[in-house]
Amino acid sequence: MATGSRVDPYRGFNFRIEIDGIDRGGFREASGLDSAQDPIEYREGTEALTARKLPGLNKYSNISLKWGTTDDASLWDWRKKSIDGKVERKNGSVILMNDAGEEKLRWNFREGWPTKWTGPSFNATG
Repeated sequence: MATGSRVDPYRGFNFRIEIDGIDRGGFREASGLDSAQDPIEYREGTEALTARKLPGLNKYSNISLKWGTTDDASLWDWRKKSIDGKVERKNGSVILMNDAGEEKLRWNFREGWPTKWTGPSFNATG
């Protein structure tokens, strides 16, 4: 396969995932691309009825990718390592594509690992 040619994601799959710089699949839905920082209230003894708000710890949601397609088994192999107790952390990106297949936005993550895998539902009439 020539450099730069892609066999996935197929048309209609608007998000792709890249793990350690390598395309791994296309997805129709991506969620969990958020972060939060709860405030910590702090009151000094010299200030009577006033509490200060300080920034707390950063928290990140789990990234969830749905309705995916790929012809590469490496995502499952990565999950299988976690199941077997050999968690392998990797860096990656969730990439939003436009209708022309060009990259529009990128959300990077670091030291991630797959925590859940749900396989397809099969229906012979669908």
